[in-house]
Amino acid sequence: MGGAALEVRDLVVGYGPVRALRSVSLQVPEGSVVTVLGGNGAGKSTLLRAISRALSFHGGSVTGGTVHFGGRPLHTLSPDRVVAAGVSQVPEGRQVFARMTVEDNLRAGALGSSGDRAAKAAALHRVRELFPVLAERSRQRAGLLSGGEQQMLAVGRALMASPTLLLLDEPSLGLAPLMAARIADTIREINAQGTSVLLVEQNAALALRLASHAYVLEVGEITLAGPADELAASDEVRRRYLGVVDEDAAADASRAEAAHPVLSRWEG
Repeated sequence: MGGAALEVRDLVVGYGPVRALRSVSLQVPEGSVVTVLGGNGAGKSTLLRAISRALSFHGGSVTGGTVHFGGRPLHTLSPDRVVAAGVSQVPEGRQVFARMTVEDNLRAGALGSSGDRAAKAAALHRVRELFPVLAERSRQRAGLLSGGEQQMLAVGRALMASPTLLLLDEPSLGLAPLMAARIADTIREINAQGTSVLLVEQNAALALRLASHAYVLEVGEITLAGPADELAASDEVRRRYLGVVDEDAAADASRAEAAHPVLSRWEG
């Protein structure tokens, strides 16, 4: 991996008087997949919105810290200039233009691109190769697609701007396991083609398989960070995000219940 493609330093974000992020720092090395884990309300979506400069659309604002991409400050740019700089976001919940066709949704994704006609044609070709179903249904209204197909369209629309960094917000949300696995395979392919990825996910098992590095965000603060395989093996992450029971604690509880069955029933 090369140098830091994205560098967030001491980022502070608020929604009015509410502090949503507190001195958050992270890096996404060039060519890597990095994931941010955390439960509902941790600030994961807020983090992505701060990077893409979309916070103002949600009533939030950056009150401290910096965001640089390729050495260039993003925190001073407008959202459209962030896209032109090579950063595209796929928001949570897909948010396709339901009444527009698949083809028009993809065209909308290219509006912020700084590329010429040839570059946009190449981006469309890439999207159709990644998601053949979008080529098959190009004339269909986006609202008639399945949930998984809408997620493909949302990712494809973001890729139409030919980003070098893709921000993905909960891409597996609400999808059946098989479709979530297909989306994960696509993320691997996008990354293999040279696009860095910052992935926000509640499905920690999926995210840690995809990523080389991971951060845990809790109530607006980074509480853990490290190589994804190390975090996947840590007891705290396994217990809190992977649903793995502490076997020693479970054994102690079982012995206690066996020794005091009446007390255990009343306490339960």
